Amino acid sequence: MTTLLEVTGLEVFYGDFQALFGVSLSVAQGGATALVGANGAGKTTLLRAIAGAQPAARGSISYRDQNLTTAPPYQRIAQGIALVPEGRKLFPSLTVEENIQVGAAAAASKQWPLDRIYETFPMIARRRGQRASTLSGGEQQAVAIARALAAAPTLLLLDEISLGLAPLIVEALYQTLAELRQAGTTLVIVEQDLRRAMDSCDDLVCLLEGRVALAAPVPALTRDQVVAAYFGETATSGETAT
Repeated sequence: MTTLLEVTGLEVFYGDFQALFGVSLSVAQGGATALVGANGAGKTTLLRAIAGAQPAARGSISYRDQNLTTAPPYQRIAQGIALVPEGRKLFPSLTVEENIQVGAAAAASKQWPLDRIYETFPMIARRRGQRASTLSGGEQQAVAIARALAAAPTLLLLDEISLGLAPLIVEALYQTLAELRQAGTTLVIVEQDLRRAMDSCDDLVCLLEGRVALAAPVPALTRDQVVAAYFGETATSGETAT
């Protein structure tokens, strides 16, 4: 498969604190990559760096063979990279439709007009005139994804989209993500639910204290291998690690 995103030797700091140490990963076009690890492992930092919200101190980020390491966020959006941040980060005083239109303002194309977005997310179609602050957690998450889709991304970065949501809502969101993949969108998903991550994605990358502890296609991994990498334990036989 064609490589869409290539991150090589990425190092990121917050002041004097180093959050990522030489992180590398490849994301295939049309695929789905799960990003797992304990709290503080660097998952959110990695997504923010790819999206341009956190500068890289060293290393490179290449997208469609174009070096975007120093590109500002608006240029990355125009290239087709969109981030659904942890905590949704909606504008609470704006309506559902106004929040979505914020994403559309930076749209690379008209691939995701409002009618298609509402068809994809019927749970928010009937809420389009409501303020975001009045929505349930699941509805807010759907709006956050819809806002990112309005920018017509080819790469969608999703940070903890299922955190704190009811199982039925999570199931509905993941069904939508599967449909997005079928439509050609590439996904990188930060997910704490290991079973769901392995069931929904082609590849898995586990971070441990800002470093890649494990990176492999999901079919080549066992749950025990991923859990060992997650906690920094001794790898079992047959594990693929970096």
